[in-house]
Amino acid sequence: MQQAPHPYVGMWVTEDGHVRHHLLPCGRYDEARGKRQSSYQGRYWVTGNHIDYVDDTGFTADGDFADGVLYHGGMVLSREE
Repeated sequence: MQQAPHPYVGMWVTEDGHVRHHLLPCGRYDEARGKRQSSYQGRYWVTGNHIDYVDDTGFTADGDFADGVLYHGGMVLSREE
């Protein structure tokens, strides 16, 4: 039985477009910074409105979703339309 994608799946970007988090339905993410694609990659999981990240080197980070915004590491990311 396959689980439906989480409602936060998709592309999240900072206002200036510099940082882009692509949350994939398989539980992986791909983060781009500036012109550099795939700056960081790893897995993520969401519990309620909280997201935890572990990149492929073992670095961990987290964030929170509130009112359609992702707050992560001092950044504010909105869902890309």
